[in-house]
Amino acid sequence: MAPTTAGGDQGNVAAAFNAATKGVVNASTTKGGTLNLLATADFDNLDPTRTYYAYSWDFQRFFTRSLMGFDSKPGADGTKAVPDLATGKGVVSNGGKTITYTLKDGVKFQDGTAITSKDIKYGVERNFAQDILPGGPTYLHDMLDEGQNYPGPYKDTDPNKLGLKSVQTPDDKTIVFNLSAPYSDWDYIMTLPSAAPVEEKFDQDPNTGGAKYANHVQSTGPYEIQSYEPNKSLVLVPNPNWDPSTDTIHHQLVNKVVLTEGLDSDDMDKRLLSGQGDIEIESTGVQSAAQTQILRDPTLKKSSDSPLTGFTRMFALDQNVPELSNLDCRKAVEYATNKVDLQTARGGPIGGGDIATTVAPPTLPGYQSFNNYPVGSDNTGDLTQAKAELAKCGKPTGFHTNIATTNKGKGPKVAQALQAALARVGIQADIQQFDSSSYYSTVVGTPSNVHKKDLGIIVAGWGADFPTGFGYFSAIADGRKILQSGGNSNWAEVNDPAINAALDDMTATTDAAQKAKDVQTIDHALMDGAYYLPFTYDKALTYHNPRVTNVYITNAFGMYDFDSMGVNDGK
Repeated sequence: MAPTTAGGDQGNVAAAFNAATKGVVNASTTKGGTLNLLATADFDNLDPTRTYYAYSWDFQRFFTRSLMGFDSKPGADGTKAVPDLATGKGVVSNGGKTITYTLKDGVKFQDGTAITSKDIKYGVERNFAQDILPGGPTYLHDMLDEGQNYPGPYKDTDPNKLGLKSVQTPDDKTIVFNLSAPYSDWDYIMTLPSAAPVEEKFDQDPNTGGAKYANHVQSTGPYEIQSYEPNKSLVLVPNPNWDPSTDTIHHQLVNKVVLTEGLDSDDMDKRLLSGQGDIEIESTGVQSAAQTQILRDPTLKKSSDSPLTGFTRMFALDQNVPELSNLDCRKAVEYATNKVDLQTARGGPIGGGDIATTVAPPTLPGYQSFNNYPVGSDNTGDLTQAKAELAKCGKPTGFHTNIATTNKGKGPKVAQALQAALARVGIQADIQQFDSSSYYSTVVGTPSNVHKKDLGIIVAGWGADFPTGFGYFSAIADGRKILQSGGNSNWAEVNDPAINAALDDMTATTDAAQKAKDVQTIDHALMDGAYYLPFTYDKALTYHNPRVTNVYITNAFGMYDFDSMGVNDGK
């Protein structure tokens, strides 16, 4: 599809502050050139089964296609699940438990091999090898496990080689999913990278498969990986076996995509504003020095955007860390928080976001505004109530805990702001910093590690895996999905029957009003239990080089849509 049509009804807009939140900036079909991308850290994983960072999923669009995908349009239009490798949406039968797709003709891997339904099935089967491929979302595992206890493709000893029996491939073009229970939004599950096809011959090769596949990913999209040095650089070049006639979502405008990783945050901002880089892909926003520079310079400001990303910035208060096992102790943390300082640490109202009181962001269908823990009329904390809660939990003089955070970006400043606020009521919190690339997947994603290191408070942010209540809450609130071996996103280790029941109801109902009620039930329960401490509805002040074309914010990821971009040095 031509990038000039990407804007849909929202159309093309002139460069101006926040213009990319309203339409397509610099719409163009110009081909050629190099798109230069920047990042402070490496991806959590390039393997589509194992990745779980939002910007990683956005980046996967360069080289990964699934049965369904998000439309390449700005704003809310980009949240629609549309056919990608499939010819149409899933055909539902058997009371919502069976969904059937047909593959398009002419779709291929980068080596020219035709993609078949068996490749889709094999990619799905890899999700069951959690001992070898942890870290990604587990929806496919959870919804397709019908008691077979399938161990994944590496340990499958079935002599008949039937693989995962709940997924059937009657022919090369047809794939049938048999769910353990009805799920009304299955098309969204099929947009995930973890639902992408994988060539068995590469994945079963001990030199290129299994845990090593991240370094040998075979492309199905417009670009393929030419080189990859973790935490240093990644280079993409056009995939010659990608056929644009089969693809209405992805684009192939530039001759090369070069990503430079491992940069210091302030150095990255300097490169960006000086034109050495085009886009910062982590999309957490520039640091305070660059923010000041952008907001004072009209030329820089008109190439900047501050979208409401759909993420909530928060702390997880892990109830299984001893000092936070008592609800009143967790409430003390909630009341002692200075949300203005936290907002400032994130970048203020423009670069950090609006002050939050709920786990659900305002962009989520069913969102309801409420505030269980008022922190004063100026949002700097209610120290009197915090001390009262400490007395209730038997810690009148406070207690000690640790705050976990990444070692780059805004995480350390956020942790320091909370540390200072808690100290006012005697809660002593030491800050523990960890590498960004392994922070969510391993450090705070492994409960035993959290307990061992006494990480009672975890700096976190969360956005929907796909734009529904279930897509937002399932991973962070379902007590039945707490992962022990890595990749756990239920950092507070919540296991509330009322929350679990509401999540189950979401999967079955097609009634939008009922789905909204379920969202509110879950959000209230999370805040009643003080499992999470939300502080901002995230905004990120981001900058794009004026030479970049087809710039827009997609609400599917809350950031720029990378693979629609081109460059035009004649502008």
